Amino acid sequence: MSFEPKILAFCCHHCAYGAADLSGVLRLQYPVNIQIIRVPCSGRVSGEHVLDAFVKGADGVCVAGCLKGNCHYQSGNLRAGKRVEILKNRLADIGIEPERLHMFYVSASMGALFARFMAELVETIRDLGPAFSGQEREGGEQLDSRTS
Repeated sequence: MSFEPKILAFCCHHCAYGAADLSGVLRLQYPVNIQIIRVPCSGRVSGEHVLDAFVKGADGVCVAGCLKGNCHYQSGNLRAGKRVEILKNRLADIGIEPERLHMFYVSASMGALFARFMAELVETIRDLGPAFSGQEREGGEQLDSRTS
């Protein structure tokens, strides 16, 4: 059986979530491997949220916000971008490939770009393989057990 990654996408309410919605309205398909969590602003996604996603079994995480210069909360997307870059370095320190975490900037009118980016992200993570094959997380549970 081929590996199908679990990817969590934190999408800002105003732009990235709108782009995801538009891709659906336009009947553009992107892989079902993506689970979207709508957040008020990408700047609200903390390092704890990202690390918790990996601990709970995500093979990849994406933070998607408004286009640079167009954040509805002034600079939340820029803060998110800086946070993602810092987190990538920390992920490498704990044995998770930094390529598993991505920042993506999109406007609500870019449904096709959203769908294409998500498809490319799934392929990138699929090529990397499972984030934790056989490693245990706190409490002795297997990270790669996908029962939820």
